[in-house]
This record gives sequence, C-alpha cells and structure tokens, in this order.
Amino acid sequence: MRLLVLTVLSVALMVVDARFDTLKPLRSHMAQVLTPFYWLAERPVRLWESVSQQFSSRDELIAENEKLKAEALLLQRRLQKLATLTEQNVRLRELLNSAALVDDKVLVGELIGIDPNPFTHRILIDKGEKDGVFLGQPVLDALGLMGQVVEVMPYSARVLLLTDNTHSIPVQVNRNGLRAIAIGTGNPERLELRHVADTADIKEGDLLVSSGLGQRFPAGYPVATVNEVIHDSGQPFAVVRAVPTARLNRSRYLLLVFSDQRTPEQRAVDAALAQEAADREAGAVAGAPAPTPATAPAAPGAAPLASPAAAGVPPAAPTTEGARQ
Repeated sequence: MRLLVLTVLSVALMVVDARFDTLKPLRSHMAQVLTPFYWLAERPVRLWESVSQQFSSRDELIAENEKLKAEALLLQRRLQKLATLTEQNVRLRELLNSAALVDDKVLVGELIGIDPNPFTHRILIDKGEKDGVFLGQPVLDALGLMGQVVEVMPYSARVLLLTDNTHSIPVQVNRNGLRAIAIGTGNPERLELRHVADTADIKEGDLLVSSGLGQRFPAGYPVATVNEVIHDSGQPFAVVRAVPTARLNRSRYLLLVFSDQRTPEQRAVDAALAQEAADREAGAVAGAPAPTPATAPAAPGAAPLASPAAAGVPPAAPTTEGARQ
C-alpha cells in the first residue's frame, strides 16, 4: 500500500513538473543543496581516472622515449654512414682527378686485405688476372706511387709497397734531375736514398719522382718528398731520408697503370708508320684531279707536239705512293 502511494505521488510530481513551473524553484534549490554530494560521489571516480591516466601517460612516455632513442640511434648510424660515404666520395674524386692526369690507361681497384706479417708491406686488391692485371704492374693512389704487383690471382692480386725492405725504385729529383735509388726501410713513413754523393745537390723539400729507368715504373710519378739530409765529412755518401707521397697505410682505392709496354724500336716503327699514313692521306687530299686547261690551237706550220713515246722517251714508272693509292 505504501509503495502504491509513493508511486502515485511520484507520477503526480512528474506531471506537475512537466506541465507547470511550480516546482522549478524547488528543483533549483535542491540542485544547490545536492551539488556537493554529487561532487563527493564523483570524486573517487575522477581520482581513479586521473591516477590511471598518469600511469598510462608515464608508460606511453617511456615507450615513446625508447622509440625515439632507437630512431636517434638509427639516424646516428646513417649519419656515420653518410660521413663515410662523403669521405669515400672525396677520395674517389681525388682518384679520378689523379687518373685524369695520367696519360696511360688505368684501372681502379680497392684494397681488400693486408698482409698480417709485420715485417712485410703487402696489400691485397680486388683486381686480378681476369681484369688484365700483370706482374710488375705499377700501382698508385691519388697522391703518388704505392708499389707494384708481385702476385696475380684470377680475381685478386698482391701489391708490394714501396716501403718494404725488399723493394727499391729508381727516382730522380724533380728540381734538377739528380738520379738515385729509393729503397724501403720497413717503416711505412720512410724511404732512404742510397749512394747519394755528399756533394750532391739535394735538400729538404725536394720532390722525388720515378725516373723510368729499369722500364718497370713509368717516369714522372711522384714517389716521395725529402725530409732529411745528413752530411758527414768523413763519409763519401750523404744520408737522405724521404716520406712517401702516397698514403700507403690509409688509401683504400688504388689505380693500376697499364703503361706502354712497347720497346723504343717498336715505338719508333709505329711512329714512322703513323707519319707515313698521315702523309699519304695529305697527299690524297692534295692530289685531287684539277680541271684540264684548254689547249691553245697550233700555229700554222708548227709541228705537232710529239708524245713521250714518239720522242723516244720512256714513260715514267709509277711512284710507290701512286701504286699504293
């Protein structure tokens, strides 16, 4: 019975509140009174949401931080690779500029190994017999001569560096043409010149270039720069030390030089044949048939011109050049 009364009363209040404005002030006052209770009732929920959001935000920040660290590490690796590629590009440009200054045919090779024996100065390159590499072939980098090929394999080759104890190269002072022999000392930063007279005109800073003697290294390539000259009045020869111009322990890209292997006689014969062919071509151009001049009428009573055969003169033999044409 009580439930029925309360139900009817509730329905009546809802109808009155919907149809009339009588209960509006009461609803407003009730809202003011109940607002603190609403706030208190909602507070635990908001507190829980705030704590959950803080923890979730912290986890998200940690995850994002880890992700950014990984990305930064990848970017640093790429940056290092970019720096390496930039340096590699600079070295290749230097090598190409050096190749442009070389008259002979060249082949670019890359260093792929170093001899582990500390008492020998040898390197392994990625070019071999399949690429036309041959024993004794000169090898240089962007700054000067490095050595020569001493072992050829199908796809690789070993290069003996200038500073090896067993290596020597004929050189000359670029300033005055003084000739000497530069030998390796086992030190990658030093060469020595043997049997240089104590009175020889050589001084610090002189550039030593290959002289071409021995027909192993082509002439004119930089070899070393003199950095020390010691004169001893009691000795017939001066002590001359030099620093190689090539970066023997730093260069990665090398040039294999295919120099002219012809003998001087072959070069002279080839030059003569080339000159003869040029002269023949010039003669062919100059010997084009010219227009025949008009023959003047013979004067009355004049004897006709006799042909060479009629005059008893044998015809001229054809020239060698004409026969060849």
